[in-house]
Amino acid sequence: MNNIPQQISVGIVSSLNVSFSLEENYRFGNQIYKGDFCVSVEDDKIEFLGCCYDEIKFEPIDYETSFFVLNDVIIGIDFHWQKVEKQRFFGSLKLIVENGVITAINILSVEDYLVSVISSEMSATSYLELLKAHAVISRSWLLCQFEETKTVYNKEKLLNIADTEMFINRWYERDKHTNYDVCADDHCQRYQGVTKITTTFAREAVEATRGEVLVCNGTICDARFSKSCGGVTETFDTCWSENRFDYLVKVPDNVSETSNLDLTTESAAKKWIMYSPSSFCNVSDEDVLRQVLNNFDQPTKDFFRWKVVYTKQQLADILKRRSGYDFGEILEIIPLKRGVSGRISYLKIVGTKTTVVVGKELEIRKWLSESHLYSSAFIVEKKDSCFIFYGAGWGHGVGLCQIGAAVMSKKGYDYRQILAHYYKNTEIQKIY
Repeated sequence: MNNIPQQISVGIVSSLNVSFSLEENYRFGNQIYKGDFCVSVEDDKIEFLGCCYDEIKFEPIDYETSFFVLNDVIIGIDFHWQKVEKQRFFGSLKLIVENGVITAINILSVEDYLVSVISSEMSATSYLELLKAHAVISRSWLLCQFEETKTVYNKEKLLNIADTEMFINRWYERDKHTNYDVCADDHCQRYQGVTKITTTFAREAVEATRGEVLVCNGTICDARFSKSCGGVTETFDTCWSENRFDYLVKVPDNVSETSNLDLTTESAAKKWIMYSPSSFCNVSDEDVLRQVLNNFDQPTKDFFRWKVVYTKQQLADILKRRSGYDFGEILEIIPLKRGVSGRISYLKIVGTKTTVVVGKELEIRKWLSESHLYSSAFIVEKKDSCFIFYGAGWGHGVGLCQIGAAVMSKKGYDYRQILAHYYKNTEIQKIY
């Protein structure tokens, strides 16, 4: 394994003005700073205490005890749980100007970052084996980016669309970030500083698995995860580029039950979505759900099977706002291609004014909701003046199912068994 970093940079918030507090002594240049401050953009530079800079970096005098606070951090951007928080962070604070606004970047050690990630992605009070499993996959997802043999994602479009139809093929990957390694929101991994670290369990899990990653064929795995697979996990190519990975394959989310349904077909997908099969993630146990769902997630109860109803006018209005296209009256919503979990990767939307084929999974969810649909594993029924969406799962469904993994942990599975269930053809390897 090459190029394993000791520290990483995380983009936290971007704004014309950034206010923050240095709770202990921090150094910038030859000066020591402590207290409350605010910076703003001035002629594409950062204005701080009457002077302008291209870049500012506050470094803690004592890394182990120092932390800073960022105000007005937006989490869950564009999702139904979006909110604004004040968050605390260890490490250094770097401020840069990009695209006309100031971006605040946190620089810290990889292992400290992971303690926060597994406390932010789920509750810091979660079962220890669940936290260990997540520590390994979060470390794997992060470090696979730094390998010299970094995966090249295939940009091909494999679906043939008639020339008379508009084709939008869009997905969201981490290569969006150029001035820091990862962002702090769901686009990468949730990272909310030390704010969510409320117990010692998360640090115990990171220390117990220190340096451990998932490996397949000698390469660190791009270990994806989502809240609920809905009963079957999805493959990588349904949601992102056309690459296929031996460790991100179809996995029925119950070791005692396999599904022979070919969910890529409409008939099987409808049958699957319209009933509630036995599955690790088919759970209503409040104790289990608290392990995975932070406070802002917990109101979501219908993640395994869900239903959304729009009038024709509501759907037309949402599509116009979210896609930027005026479809007129919506006539048909037609799945063109489904993945192995029933998730739609390409969807045809037919209106009186225009017809568009849209992909992939997240873009479909974005267009069809004021925030995002829970998943793209859905069927649509037209009834009177309404469109009814029946769906399965929460998130893209690739890799580890967080709610399913929480149930496995409660049932006594250890983290190695959990990882072996969700990531086939892998082994755990300690690389430092």
